[in-house]
Amino acid sequence: MPHRVTKSTVITGLAAAGLLFATSVQATMYRYTDENGQLVISNTIPQEATQRGYDILSNNGRVLESIPPAPTADEIAAREAEKERQKQLELQRAQDRELLKRYSHPDQAVRAMHRKVRELEGIIQLKRGNISVITSQLDSEQSRAADLERAGRDIPEATLDRIRRLESQARDIEREIAAQRQDIGAMKREFEAEIERLEVITEKARTLPLDPE
Repeated sequence: MPHRVTKSTVITGLAAAGLLFATSVQATMYRYTDENGQLVISNTIPQEATQRGYDILSNNGRVLESIPPAPTADEIAAREAEKERQKQLELQRAQDRELLKRYSHPDQAVRAMHRKVRELEGIIQLKRGNISVITSQLDSEQSRAADLERAGRDIPEATLDRIRRLESQARDIEREIAAQRQDIGAMKREFEAEIERLEVITEKARTLPLDPE
């Protein structure tokens, strides 16, 4: 039985043909520079050419999109360095804002540093007083032990324990004082850095000495 060609079959065939034609007409084209520096237009592009940058063209030659060259190692390093610089700059701005919330003038920070130093020095003086008391007790115990030795008598173990305990207490307090001296030094350096930064961001110079009188 012969196959009948209907109107709908013809329309469908024409539509399909038109779609294929449109697809072929709208095929993507690339414009790039080859390894010899020659400009090339093609429907394919070598992988190495993409590193040099290229243009995507429409069927009528209009540039649809320009792809820039891949960055070099130096360019990548420079971008990363700039990103880090911007990050540090924003961090510094945030620190400056916090600093200005506490002090509006470098002299305010200097006064705050002096107060803190006096507080810590006061604590050290109290500990020095404790050492004086312990030293007095230790002298008394050692004197009693020496008297017993001169008399040819044995020194009681309880007396020796008290002497060792008092010596240990004095050493512990001395170590605390040494650590606190280091803390004062670190605290002063931190304050001095903030004071110097305040002079920059407020454009005002301090009028007070850094060392308290």
